[in-house]
Amino acid sequence: MYRHGHLGRSFLAAVSLLAVSLLVGGCNSGGDGGGEGAPAGVVSVSLTDAPSCGYDAVWITVSKVRIHQTSTDNDNAAGWTDISLNPPRKINLLNLNDPTQPNFALDNLGEASLPAGHYTQVRLVLSPNPKGNGQPLANSVVLSGTTTEIELDTPSGIQSGVKLIHQFDVGSGQRVDLLLDFDACHSIVHTGNDQYKLKPVIKVIPFVLNGIDGFIDSSLFADQTINNNVNNVVVTAQVAGEVVRATVPNSNSTPNPNRGKFFLAHLVPNATYDVVITADGRATAVITGVPVPSANSITTISTASARFSLEPSTTQSINGTVTLLNPADDDASVIVAAKQTLASVPPAATPIVTVKSQVATVLSGSPTIGDYKYGETVPPTVPLTRALTLPLGAPWLGQYSSTLPITLSATGQSAVAKMYTIKGSAETIAAIYSNQVPPPGSVDITAVPIQNFSLTP
Repeated sequence: MYRHGHLGRSFLAAVSLLAVSLLVGGCNSGGDGGGEGAPAGVVSVSLTDAPSCGYDAVWITVSKVRIHQTSTDNDNAAGWTDISLNPPRKINLLNLNDPTQPNFALDNLGEASLPAGHYTQVRLVLSPNPKGNGQPLANSVVLSGTTTEIELDTPSGIQSGVKLIHQFDVGSGQRVDLLLDFDACHSIVHTGNDQYKLKPVIKVIPFVLNGIDGFIDSSLFADQTINNNVNNVVVTAQVAGEVVRATVPNSNSTPNPNRGKFFLAHLVPNATYDVVITADGRATAVITGVPVPSANSITTISTASARFSLEPSTTQSINGTVTLLNPADDDASVIVAAKQTLASVPPAATPIVTVKSQVATVLSGSPTIGDYKYGETVPPTVPLTRALTLPLGAPWLGQYSSTLPITLSATGQSAVAKMYTIKGSAETIAAIYSNQVPPPGSVDITAVPIQNFSLTP
């Protein structure tokens, strides 16, 4: 997930991982698909999650997962293989955000037989919210610091199944593991009339049990309350400034040997990553060039006896408006990211990192379609604050080494302090908005805290 605001348990990227294991064995046909007697296997589905932004709960109710060999077939066509949940299961994605827990915080959803062959489509089917008043909601959000479930609107197209085009082959006797990468935060659109809509952002990626792990100083958590990450500590794995995976460290109170531990799981193997650690009121920490050499390797970058800590930093909030050129409606998913280019410290290359990002909301009261706002400041009594607050202190940089501990230093980074590039992007059903006007550039956010811009396809 390459993927918001610094809201409650927030950060720039929220990712739910729906693990789909395609296990091919000696069974016969599965679901409604495949010819009789064809070699078949088992589809096993599980869920896990990473941090969300501004929510204490994101509830979805899954009724089934559907798999087909042809990407263009409709819901009622023959040949579907279904994993049906009876009754449908209501799942809080944010209960699954700690991969340091047993079984890597996976929630198994069931299994179904699957014929061997070539597959091109996976659909995730959600149950709709009930129409009558007083009935429990199937899909909802709970804002940070509150307990009330707010309806999460799911368009009819989602209820028939979120269509994911991804080709993969299942051979006789072969096991194929996939992950549906469900970006929970980017999938929630907060509209100008204070409603919440579900617009799923899901990618299909290879399932690999690998990653990067380590420990952060548990004093970064403000107190010892169970599951209280009130300083919004977030760890991300990034490539060229794009977030690939995000997680929150284990924040359960002591006694707990895993308190402060993080695990960036399910990374693409044979690659290197920049690990970025952020927290409220702290300077950013970056560890560059962290390798993940294989599909089953776990790279450790800090230990319980030598943890990463973050230096205190003053902060600056930024805000502004984003205008889309000629969109059909106000239903776009608009992301605003604050990026920083660090000074090069040989032998490391010059890293570009995303420090924080946020989902922009529809600008209330604007008669023009396509106007959005980010970094909105609201009274402190409102639980869901939308301020986009960035550290002004110089970032601390370290180069990966297999010899621990890895030393972090702000040496040579003073010119980077306060300097950020605010980059926007948006996506609708019809278009991807990636061109920014005026073009983004590095600016001192204490001098330019308000940055307005437009986006075109």
